[in-house]
Amino acid sequence: MTSPAYPITKEKQNQSTWQFILSELKPRGKWLTPFNVISIPIILTGLVLIVIRFTQGLGAVSNVSQEIPWGLWKGFNVVTGVAFAGGAYVLTFIVYILKVEKYHSIVRVTVLNGFLAYLFYAGALVLDLGKPWNIFNPLIGNSFGASSVLFLVAWHFVLYIIAQFLEFSPAVAEWLGTKRAHKILSGLTIGAVIFGITLSTLHQSGLGALFLMAKAKIHPLWYSEFIPLLFLVSSVFAGLSMVIFEGSISQKVFFNQITEKNRKARNNIVQSLSKICAFAMFAYFFMHVLVFVHGQHYNLLNTPMGYWYLLEMLGFVLFPMILYFYSFRSGKILLTKIAAVITILGIILNRLNVSIIAFRWDAATHYVPSWMEIVVSISIILIQIWIFRWIINRMPVLRESPSWAKNNH
Repeated sequence: MTSPAYPITKEKQNQSTWQFILSELKPRGKWLTPFNVISIPIILTGLVLIVIRFTQGLGAVSNVSQEIPWGLWKGFNVVTGVAFAGGAYVLTFIVYILKVEKYHSIVRVTVLNGFLAYLFYAGALVLDLGKPWNIFNPLIGNSFGASSVLFLVAWHFVLYIIAQFLEFSPAVAEWLGTKRAHKILSGLTIGAVIFGITLSTLHQSGLGALFLMAKAKIHPLWYSEFIPLLFLVSSVFAGLSMVIFEGSISQKVFFNQITEKNRKARNNIVQSLSKICAFAMFAYFFMHVLVFVHGQHYNLLNTPMGYWYLLEMLGFVLFPMILYFYSFRSGKILLTKIAAVITILGIILNRLNVSIIAFRWDAATHYVPSWMEIVVSISIILIQIWIFRWIINRMPVLRESPSWAKNNH
């Protein structure tokens, strides 16, 4: 049995909007779950470390310095996390622009994931700034100029968060039961989608463009003039792999919210996504081969960094690509999920290679994140999961929208 499409409507009838929101803030269900028991102490520790970071300075909790300004929070939470948010712009393009309706049931949850990812990774960026109040400098072009890559990335970032909120806002209106607002917000969806797709493609490639200014600092096997294009293409299969991975977990955790019709359609959706991932990974691998051949870095392969590069390309790009192709042809969903996990690990490895491991690889002192940086990074992810779970349990994200909302479309 699935849960009612909108089980709180009657309760809201006798409440004001604020009373309703306050009542929704109350916890639901069991507290002593394995996830809660593990995550709460980590989050509390992370929050304490964040307070220390802002009161005692960046050096009190992290190992970044003037010589090594980019640490785990930028390399993992920002550069890597943004790639995993790529599923939102890919799926909205497929559903709203190409009109492929079979993916419609997972669009809202994918947009929610993308929105939360951008929101929290922007927070991680503030943590990694020596002077966090200077976060507004790129937005106004101060000390950078309006033609700098950082100025463009900052504006792409902010505007895309707004676009994603507009894309998700009809779900908020359905939760609050505001029919008029829902009708207005639904009418803005297509415009927000087109705006968001444009911004996201620019932003994904823009992050790669930041590294174009560090040619002398990045190992030749990872540096290329095509880093912006490689970042953009990899965000396609990174985002969709995360959709597959998170979807398999959500299907078990929020089983009662998914209709039987959507549950049956999930396998077909996953198979189709595996096909898209396989072709995107093929394009990405082929571009890497072209860049390698053009750069003529054959002598670098027989070095420790060369072996590391081969591990990334063969073990975390070529291998999962083959798995995706085979799983699509054979219809084996388990192989698709395995390919998604390997691909996710590969994206993490690639982004950390570009931003940390292969960045100033020949320096006398190498950056190693402190345990406090690691705890804060994990805390950010766990807080995001908590908020994601809270929204899923209250808003029509996985479950069907109320009948009046369907009539507004």
